[in-house]
Amino acid sequence: MNTQAEDRANHMKRLEGRSLIVGMWGNLFMGIAGVAAAILSNSDAILVDGLFSLIGFTAAILGRRVSQTAEAGPDRIRPAGYAADEAIFTTFRSLSLLGLVLFAITGAIMNIVSYASGGAPKPLVFGPLIIYFAVIGVTCFLLWGMHKWAWSRTGKKSDILRLEATAAAFDGVITAAAGIGMVGIVLLQDTALSFITPIGDSIIVLILCSTVVTRYFSDFMKGLGELAGVTADPEHIAKVRRTVRPALAEAKGVLTDLSVMKLGRTFVVTVYYNPGRPVTAAEVDTLTLRLEHDLAPVLSCDVFVLPSEYGRRWPDDLNPKLNPKGLPEN
Repeated sequence: MNTQAEDRANHMKRLEGRSLIVGMWGNLFMGIAGVAAAILSNSDAILVDGLFSLIGFTAAILGRRVSQTAEAGPDRIRPAGYAADEAIFTTFRSLSLLGLVLFAITGAIMNIVSYASGGAPKPLVFGPLIIYFAVIGVTCFLLWGMHKWAWSRTGKKSDILRLEATAAAFDGVITAAAGIGMVGIVLLQDTALSFITPIGDSIIVLILCSTVVTRYFSDFMKGLGELAGVTADPEHIAKVRRTVRPALAEAKGVLTDLSVMKLGRTFVVTVYYNPGRPVTAAEVDTLTLRLEHDLAPVLSCDVFVLPSEYGRRWPDDLNPKLNPKGLPEN
């Protein structure tokens, strides 16, 4: 059984690694193509697209390394294990994307203000854009499909693959919407709205980035919450509570408190348990292992069983920080 579990874990890790490698080179190709097309066409929207892909290339390099160690257990260097690396990666990946989106929004607003003040933006050159939209749109779709497939095949546990799939989808949406917007600019040239065509590129950037800024901010805050130790979603807590009840009932103890925290693809479950009788270290270890086996089909988690009659927080009259002399009597 252990061999089968290890083989499955290694297979999942290989799937994730291959997906990230392909994504890495795909993003490098799209980044170089985007910057080159932006220079040739004078398009800020395409430049944002290219920079977005270059950030994806760097993120894929780091993400692959993190994915290889995310499920490694505790050791001398990392006594709490390596699960936090994934939360750190996704947090700063979201922050980098959020920063790029805000930078693009600021640049678009400045271009629009400059045009309103009498400035003349560089005219767009549409020739290189046609090839760019076709090639990059297909590439984004393939990367999204690959990341989504790998994420599903690996149990939908990898926040790295989930975020990369989202990033590829957004990159594709930007490319498609920018292409449609460029066509719209051409069609508006001989109409009453022709006055906006010189800043049509900036308007496209502003609209596209405004639609995703809240998503990336949400991802950033979610990752920040994991690093800060914020409690997991109520649905996860409910699953854990239902799952641990049979083992605790057999142990004839009382569940005094339960905490569940998400850290990357791993959950940290702390069971505060009052056995109501003297117990040995071996009994606590046996209960811990039982709970880990019971929870394995539900969550990828590390379980800690703490014999305690109080739970996660000392009562105020015993808390040394609030009442230094309030020690319990023997």
